[in-house]
Amino acid sequence: MSIISSVASTAGRVAHDMRSSVHRARIEGERRVLERHHRRALAALGARAHVLARDGDIPAGALAAEIAEVDARLADLAAAGGPDDADAPSHDAATAFPMLADGD
Repeated sequence: MSIISSVASTAGRVAHDMRSSVHRARIEGERRVLERHHRRALAALGARAHVLARDGDIPAGALAAEIAEVDARLADLAAAGGPDDADAPSHDAATAFPMLADGD
């Protein structure tokens, strides 16, 4: 009987370890989804703030460094497009914040 007890005990430990691993993986996956949603919300906020500051609807003084960085990225994107890029869509704040794309 000791062999059967040993096998049953080992199987019980393995099953417990598997349940714990699955639980940890589920928690980690949920945390990553929440982080992705948070980054997307921050990106949307940043894109909206950029548009509002550029249009003069909000004072841009407190965001001057961030706006300059976004404008520099937009200029880099425009320069990378090349001279025969006349029929391409114009770059906007959503282009500077690609994480705004739908989907997880």
